[in-house]
Amino acid sequence: MTFNTLLTLVRSEKAPPLRTDSRLVKNGDIFVAIQGTAYDGHAFIEQAIASGAGYIVCGQHLQKTTTDTPVKFITVEDTSEAVATLAQAAKGDPALQLTNLAVTGTNGKTTVAFLTRSCIQQTGHKCGLIGTIVYDTCSGNSHQAPLTTPDCLDIADRQYEMVKNGAKFMVTEASSHALSQNRLAGIDFTAAAFTNLTGDHLDYHKTKQDYLAAKTRLFSSLAPSATAVLNKQSPESEHIATKTKAKLLWYAIDEECDLTAHIESMDINGTTFTIEYAGVKQKARTTLPGLYNVSNCLAAAGLCLAAGLDLETIASGLGALQVTPGRLERIDGGDFSVIIDYAHTDDALKNVLLTLKPLCKGKLRVVFGCGGDRDKTKRPRMASVAEELADCVIVTSDNPRTENPEDIIRDIIPGFEKCSIPDCVQKERTTHDARRNRIIIEPDRKRAIELAIESASKDDIVLIAGKGHEDYQIIGKQKFHFSDKEIAQNYLKIKCVGKIC
Repeated sequence: MTFNTLLTLVRSEKAPPLRTDSRLVKNGDIFVAIQGTAYDGHAFIEQAIASGAGYIVCGQHLQKTTTDTPVKFITVEDTSEAVATLAQAAKGDPALQLTNLAVTGTNGKTTVAFLTRSCIQQTGHKCGLIGTIVYDTCSGNSHQAPLTTPDCLDIADRQYEMVKNGAKFMVTEASSHALSQNRLAGIDFTAAAFTNLTGDHLDYHKTKQDYLAAKTRLFSSLAPSATAVLNKQSPESEHIATKTKAKLLWYAIDEECDLTAHIESMDINGTTFTIEYAGVKQKARTTLPGLYNVSNCLAAAGLCLAAGLDLETIASGLGALQVTPGRLERIDGGDFSVIIDYAHTDDALKNVLLTLKPLCKGKLRVVFGCGGDRDKTKRPRMASVAEELADCVIVTSDNPRTENPEDIIRDIIPGFEKCSIPDCVQKERTTHDARRNRIIIEPDRKRAIELAIESASKDDIVLIAGKGHEDYQIIGKQKFHFSDKEIAQNYLKIKCVGKIC
């Protein structure tokens, strides 16, 4: 059987279901063997056949199965691309009915996606969104996202829902894992934006070069008619520019290029700036504080320009977004501020602290930890950044997963200059004065947040970093309900008892 014959079958009314998980296979199903993060689907072909699979799509390297069965085999060069094509065909090719936009980079993806959607909504059109926080298919109900970028079957399902609900646009965050696994195959993007690249996910990609190569795949797959929106102030953009056939749209702050922002004023409540593009200037304002959020605004503006929006509409959309959940999200602490942010890399933490430091009239306090079973190299770097820029540092747990939380903290501590706290994590709480900073070790994240708020005084800023929008904590292989925002809000109520807040 040829792949084109199978494609015709998938488009028919009696098309059998597509499966990439052999455990879900039933009689007559199509099983596509793809290479996943932990397993290779080719190892489960026999299991799929035993479960009644009628069709097996596999790589050309597959050795003949020993099972005597009438199952039809279809060999292809790349099974990840094959399943993406099949998934789109099974849903009536929804990607072709949408203007598809994507954003990738270490930091800023979620904010850029939310800003892009906000701008498009100013035109009166509906815009679906697939990203770290939510999957929004324009039904009126958003769904919490289990992955930044789901697999191609899930994407096709959600794009089908978007089209059914009247959407004309989709914006998606493209994670490096998804790009390396070809999850976005089968989608022609009108434009893709790149924000930045810093040290992260090296547990998966092993080297920064491999990490960049994964990000670059989004741009090397763009058609010549598409647009690559690149951050001129990120060195890696030059490499990406050499690997794409798409038109280039460069953006930067206070630097001459295609799309430029000139800052007029900035404070904790946001930034006023002028956008300049193709000789046209437009004043804009965002309530999202910080220089890096102006850069995020430019990335979103570039995507929207490529999609046909004008600067006036874009400026209106940038200003309409009041908050991105878990990204510099402010909680009223009375005479001090509490900020929730997703910053979980040293570069992201540095950007947030540099944003808050000049706006803080009191002490800048930070609570952070590092995730378990993830890139260990960033742990001491995060400590170094926190020590340099914050007045008080509380080191705690993040999502320890299968690692011992105390071992993770031990990996963090060497990043503090001239700071050695032997066996500190075996104690309930340890303080240490290193240079001008007071460093506190508190493995219990709930208690760490409470300590930071408890010690805060007038005009202080308390930054709770690392988990942002997440409402869970992963300990071992289990998820437990845990929200930094809820913990902070509840403790603030307790602190306010007996006081006028």
